Amino acid sequence: MSNQNSSSEVLKGGEFLIKETDPKDIFIPEEITEEQKMMAETTRDFVEKEIWPKLDSIDKQEEGLTVSLLRKAGELGLLGTSLPEEYGGLGEDFNTNTFIAMEMGASYSYGVSFAAHTGIGTLPILYYGNDEQKARYLPKLATGELLSAYCLTEPTSGSDALSAKTTAKLTTDKKHYILNGQKMWITNGGFADILITFAQVDGNKFTCFIIDINSEGLTKGEEENKLGIKGSSTRAIFLDNVKVPVENVLGEIGKGHYIAFNILNIGRFKLCAMTTGGAKRFSSVAVRYANERHQFEKPISSFGAIKYKLAEQAIRIFVSESATLRTSGLISRKVKELIEKGSSYSEALITAAEEYAIESAILKVFGSEMLDYIVDETVQIHGGYGYSEEYPAARAYRDSRINRIFEGTNEINRLLTVDMLVKRSLKGRLNLMGPALAIQKELMSVPTVDDTEGGLLSKELAAIKRAKKAILIIAGSAVQKFMQKLAEEQEIIMNITNMLIEVFTAESAILRTMKLASLKNQNEVLPYEEMTKVYVNDALDKINLYGKNAITTFADGDELKLLMLGLKRFTKLDPLNTTELRRNIANRLIEANGYCY
Repeated sequence: MSNQNSSSEVLKGGEFLIKETDPKDIFIPEEITEEQKMMAETTRDFVEKEIWPKLDSIDKQEEGLTVSLLRKAGELGLLGTSLPEEYGGLGEDFNTNTFIAMEMGASYSYGVSFAAHTGIGTLPILYYGNDEQKARYLPKLATGELLSAYCLTEPTSGSDALSAKTTAKLTTDKKHYILNGQKMWITNGGFADILITFAQVDGNKFTCFIIDINSEGLTKGEEENKLGIKGSSTRAIFLDNVKVPVENVLGEIGKGHYIAFNILNIGRFKLCAMTTGGAKRFSSVAVRYANERHQFEKPISSFGAIKYKLAEQAIRIFVSESATLRTSGLISRKVKELIEKGSSYSEALITAAEEYAIESAILKVFGSEMLDYIVDETVQIHGGYGYSEEYPAARAYRDSRINRIFEGTNEINRLLTVDMLVKRSLKGRLNLMGPALAIQKELMSVPTVDDTEGGLLSKELAAIKRAKKAILIIAGSAVQKFMQKLAEEQEIIMNITNMLIEVFTAESAILRTMKLASLKNQNEVLPYEEMTKVYVNDALDKINLYGKNAITTFADGDELKLLMLGLKRFTKLDPLNTTELRRNIANRLIEANGYCY
């Protein structure tokens, strides 16, 4: 069941930039249902009892261990939570699966194996498989009887997936395709039973296949010796005249890019959910160590420099969780809306994932960089012990780094964010030009007096609304200047995306806190209000810097002066004593001896 009232219109993907959101319309973690809480607790118990005690053995890739743990997860139903009951799954809604992903985020490298199987290894069949393929594979994938891997990347095609060199040729009897090529960095490659594999039919028709791992001509490389996530299996896969039955084509010939890109949309979202859950675990590790470690006859948690780190960790986690659940709610509502209009479950999931591809790309970047900050500061708080494998900080530090590369590098996701916005505007899916032109006129007029009404976070919300204007005027000017060649100006695009990330995440924190104010008393809301104020304060400074860097790249003379004037006007906020608020935030963590928000 959906947690949300679907009476109001669901915002389109990317519309957060040009439309206001009512706090009552967003989904927040505090609205978790009893059923969702039960699934989350089941996942948490599994991670704490089955994964944490075996972390060293998992990292050493003890023979059969990860496979047995995946099958234990299957026995609990955790491998099939997103699959319909008719295929052996639990049929849980999108929000429930988000909570599960967040809990699984604390499982270190095991979570990589789990996510690869349940996400990119299973969802292509759910979304694009025909009835026979779904009936054949999904029930066994739900139990773990079959384990899956996803084979997209090649030695010469990483971010440019469509340039894959693996070939597929139809046999003369038209019963098989013969595949030749190499795939690399294949998660679960050492133990997967089936491979979701992409190849070029006739050299130019990018197509997806389901391949049995025991196919003649298929061989595996050795396990990669990785920097982190050592417990996950990562191998190269070699295809030498591998015969694949024609009935194992997944989707349509030449339409493999739809599968690859739409699966990545969900993967990016889930990655942020997992990094958010993992960050909570590592924040607690940092707080506990800071309370235990004494220097100069005091716990180091009493020092301002450490309090700053603990508070900043909590703030970024809170914001990430707010943005993640906001997006989860949007996707969940869109799925429900589409099903009510007659779409199948699979069609609704595909469409909803594509609709919020912009938000998912933003979350992927923010979540991965947020977790890197958390684990880096956790190492720092541990001092020399943070560099020792005897303490948990080192493993977390190594395992985190891959997230900025997984599911499309953060650079690619930053470029895609603006590219998708511009394309949707040109196709009429988003009306960006109207608001952008209105802001140009506003810049030429005399500034109006700020008459923002009082109320919880009203100034912060007004500031973020103005910051959206800064993005629209800068992006609009850049599009006018470069037109179709804007894609070549990557530095400008990166700065605009960074502004978008700050706006979306800051607004998410504001909306969550405002909604909480309608559910809780003032004292209960105060911690979230303080975290939101600090984050918005810093976000406005960052938006100003990113905007300045973008403007000075392409503007000069009167245009430069006008845009800089507008940027200053649209990123102003009253000064705030963030030191005091950070101390308050940290003191609550210290008293709770762990992450408590």
